[in-house]
Amino acid sequence: MKGLGLALLAASMIAWVPTTHAQECSVVQPCVEVAAVSEIAIAAYPTPNVVQLQPDDSVIFDRNYQRLNAAVDVYDAPEGNIIGRVEAGFNFVTAGSDQNGWTQINPNEWIRSEFLSPALVSRFSGVLLPEEALPYPMAWMLVDAVPSRTPGADPIDGDLPLMRYTRVNLYTYQEIDGWRWYQVGPEQWLHQTQVAKIIPVERPTDVDTERWVSVDLYEQVLIAYEGERPVFSTLVSSGLADWSTNEGLFNIYVRYSRTPMSGAEGEADFYSLEEVPWTMYFDDDIGLHGTYWHDGFGYRHSHGCVNLSIMDAKWLYEWASTELDFTVSNDTGAAVYVYSSGQYQ
Repeated sequence: MKGLGLALLAASMIAWVPTTHAQECSVVQPCVEVAAVSEIAIAAYPTPNVVQLQPDDSVIFDRNYQRLNAAVDVYDAPEGNIIGRVEAGFNFVTAGSDQNGWTQINPNEWIRSEFLSPALVSRFSGVLLPEEALPYPMAWMLVDAVPSRTPGADPIDGDLPLMRYTRVNLYTYQEIDGWRWYQVGPEQWLHQTQVAKIIPVERPTDVDTERWVSVDLYEQVLIAYEGERPVFSTLVSSGLADWSTNEGLFNIYVRYSRTPMSGAEGEADFYSLEEVPWTMYFDDDIGLHGTYWHDGFGYRHSHGCVNLSIMDAKWLYEWASTELDFTVSNDTGAAVYVYSSGQYQ
């Protein structure tokens, strides 16, 4: 390991040195010897030193994304002639406004508004990372959860929860029954399945671009790098078990600011998505792209693509643009390294 890798390793080694102390005993909180970082050390670094990419509603909501809730006939005008049909499936359109019970979905294409419902568009966004290595690993909360006061214990009624997408420091950890419990504050411990960690990796030797990204399928975390320095990180949603995202090293080969996506025609999991934003393909028809149909980042969710929030996808699209020159024949874009730091159980 070299350069940043050594710095990160050194910082990690320093960060996880624990202070051992015994917790108070009670019926609900049994005595246990806990290796924990002290309150003084936590107070010196209470939150991760990162800058959130600020959500911009003019970017996130620049389209009226709507879901089709059933099979629908398509008309050439309100109360006009049927010119087509969209079969039932996971179908989304970018729609105009309601006009007396009718909505235009494309030029000369109208459907009854009653078959539409608003898409769940996420305002989540990732973080810009500092030049210096973080003194403690950072993670996002994956669920609303009340921390336990000791590793392995049940939460105490009345303690306040940490909410989904909250950023936390992972000060140290203990393993219990093969699972890690992370300390995120004084007498605050979380099970590893409740958080998603940023874990920078050493630059693979075959990466051939200055700007590149890693996608950790286990943590569901993407990191963008310039050389060996991580500069940005966020939560993603990769392929579900039946449509897993391939591991390996790839390069972005084409990109679109808006593009349609569809698949599994005639099958139960048929889907059709209009104007998918900020798409960069890297493995045949697998790409990084913005997502307006769910807010499940941090969990697998897709048919193989790497889903990002709209804000994150736009940032990545613009940041990676310097690596793909369409005036150069067979030029390749930013490298994409897909791997897994662990194994789903």
